[in-house]
Amino acid sequence: MPGEVAGSPSSYGPSLRALAVCLLVFQHIPVERTAILLKDATGMEVSTGWAACLLTEAAGLVAGPLHLIRALLPTGHILHADETTTRIGNVRRWLHVACTGFLTLLHTAPRSRKGAGAGGVLPHYRGVLVHGSLSLYAGYSSCTHQLCGAHLIRELTAAGEGFPGQKRHQQIRWALAGLNRQAARVRHGETTEITPGPLLHYEAFHQGIRAGLSLHPKMPGRKQSPARNLLIRLHDQAHDVLRFADDPRHVPFTDNCGQRTLRPVHSDRSRPS
Repeated sequence: MPGEVAGSPSSYGPSLRALAVCLLVFQHIPVERTAILLKDATGMEVSTGWAACLLTEAAGLVAGPLHLIRALLPTGHILHADETTTRIGNVRRWLHVACTGFLTLLHTAPRSRKGAGAGGVLPHYRGVLVHGSLSLYAGYSSCTHQLCGAHLIRELTAAGEGFPGQKRHQQIRWALAGLNRQAARVRHGETTEITPGPLLHYEAFHQGIRAGLSLHPKMPGRKQSPARNLLIRLHDQAHDVLRFADDPRHVPFTDNCGQRTLRPVHSDRSRPS
């Protein structure tokens, strides 16, 4: 009898166990559906309890690689960070990711700076951190930042739809999209730098912010309109918005790497505790 099989009537080999863990962890398929899929695909009628217990076994096997991933991620020039919600049992939890194109670390923790750093990567990072505009990431001052351009484009589009008579949000969006096209040309080797012509996009970006703030002056009290808050963020964090254009060979425009990692768990699903 193979050593991987325990010997009880309900024991299964390493290939089936590995497939079950892949479906549960990598494909984010709920336990009950995993058991159904295994039966349909392999003919093996496994129990949901057996499938759920595999996660504990797998966690022990990957402890060593996880330590290595935690050690390697802070050494990179570019790091992506993102967060979303998931369900573990009946509890809604925040899932955080720190990743590159080759390494990924996921952990659950509260949606806070301390929670994002609980994975053991962000507090030690010194490169360029690519993320959305959540203030919790701004607390990591030992690294530089690139705010996700895709998030900003969506916010600018929504702001423009809210004020159809104003063109400043569209102007800023146009400037960011133009700079992104030029940065992509540099990365693809079509040119060596962002050429003088597209430098007009920089001026359009800053001029659009100044004009937009004049149309959305500060109101009494702490609470301001979403349109003004967006413009203030673009003004105060302009370097972190435009870093992709300052270093087009290395810094990406978006946090797509982090978002793709979390996409399978964006919908709430019941997970084993």
